[in-house]
Amino acid sequence: MRAVPDRQAASIEFLSRAGRIPLPLASFQAPPQRQGGLAVTQHPQDAQAALRHELAQGLMQQQAQISPKFLYDARGCALFEQITQLREYYPTRTEAAIMAQHEVGMAEAMSGCQVLIELGAGNCEKVRRLCRSVAPQQFVGVDIAVEFLQQAVARLGQDFPQMAARAVAADFTADWHLPPDVPQARRELFYPGSSIGNFDTQQALHMLKHMHSLLNGDGGLLIGIDLPKSLPVLIAAYDDEQGVTAEFNLNVLSHVNRLLGSDFKPQDWEHEACFDPVHSRIEMHLRARQAVMVSWPQGVRYFAQGETIHTENSYKYPLSDFLSMLRAAGFGTTHVWTDERQWFAVIHAHA
Repeated sequence: MRAVPDRQAASIEFLSRAGRIPLPLASFQAPPQRQGGLAVTQHPQDAQAALRHELAQGLMQQQAQISPKFLYDARGCALFEQITQLREYYPTRTEAAIMAQHEVGMAEAMSGCQVLIELGAGNCEKVRRLCRSVAPQQFVGVDIAVEFLQQAVARLGQDFPQMAARAVAADFTADWHLPPDVPQARRELFYPGSSIGNFDTQQALHMLKHMHSLLNGDGGLLIGIDLPKSLPVLIAAYDDEQGVTAEFNLNVLSHVNRLLGSDFKPQDWEHEACFDPVHSRIEMHLRARQAVMVSWPQGVRYFAQGETIHTENSYKYPLSDFLSMLRAAGFGTTHVWTDERQWFAVIHAHA
């Protein structure tokens, strides 16, 4: 669901995960380059054009949408950090407590790991516990924001000098590939934060299948998922009393204005969080307070009063359903750790 870090990619300010994750973009590959001693895979030069195209295409859908990755410009990241500290927002602290309580069991499940790969690595804070307990020979942080990622991986490498640390900038929600010189034996993928919940079930299954293919039948995946719970708890986590989540959601319009050249006025919109019981997901929307016309270069969209822009999904998978998805993706034996209230689960699935 929501991803925790602050990050910046050259002139493109956004975050890929987190607990929140983007819808798939066009995949890309570029040759590794050396920056500050770290191997980094760079974005193509037309990345901004691709983002503008994605935004314009999303806004022109019958149900207008903005990918959740655009929630995370610099201000969005700071607001999300505030969200993770709110009384109502349980996922971050619940997952952290599970990982602290079951550190030994997780290390045993991942024993023999040679390469630890974190997807949506961000500030690399969540992976530190695993770096201590699993002691991999190499760490690979994967994220879409190269500059922030490079700094975070450099700090991690300084704190664990016995471990080679590497940053790979990639949109891991697409069919991406690790650089060929990353060892293939005993890879362990780490995907925390229940970010898989930002995708519909078919997208999530596709991602899990791709993750499985990266393991070459050797290693495993450690992943966090948010479980179903009472409606008041869910709604409060995405519509807190202090209005921080509302401010976070509305901030995306300012980010879109900078990227797309649009003329959204945030005061014309209001935050809305609702639960879809059919799909077992929280949805975040921005609802037009009045009829508005929004324009951008080569585009215009009329929004009637009450019409919404869909900015995020957060699926709450029943544990048995997600274990079935892992099996469908090709994974084998699983180990599951949960909190006492059964609100959140961390799962290790062997390749």
